[in-house]
Amino acid sequence: MDQKAADMDKTDKTEAEWRETLSPEQYKVLREHGTERAFTSPLHLEKRDGLYHCAGCGVPLFASDTKFDSGTGWPSFFQPISAEAVEAHEDRSFFMRRTEIRCATCGGHLGHVFPDGPQPTGQRYCMNGAALDFKEK
Repeated sequence: MDQKAADMDKTDKTEAEWRETLSPEQYKVLREHGTERAFTSPLHLEKRDGLYHCAGCGVPLFASDTKFDSGTGWPSFFQPISAEAVEAHEDRSFFMRRTEIRCATCGGHLGHVFPDGPQPTGQRYCMNGAALDFKEK
């Protein structure tokens, strides 16, 4: 297993179990670091009060009161529910240098964070909707 896969495998699930648990799109995003097409996730337009959980392990990651319309086509937040909920990793794929965000519990790829978000943090956590499950309060 390569280091990237080892870093992601923070649960006792095998890749076969992940494939059984997740939809093909969720598997591509969470386990293979894929990206859904912009404006395709229903969570992009979600405006109800609630929490966004990791689609891989169910841990709460973002609160609806930190969500904003970034104009990018992906659900965007200015901060996670707690500093411990997510982990940042350097991503040098596609000839870019970005900060990848993963679920701190299961290691699933969620998206990336950029320093062009609104105050109070100035951060834009640009997440794949396929990596999240929304639960209304």
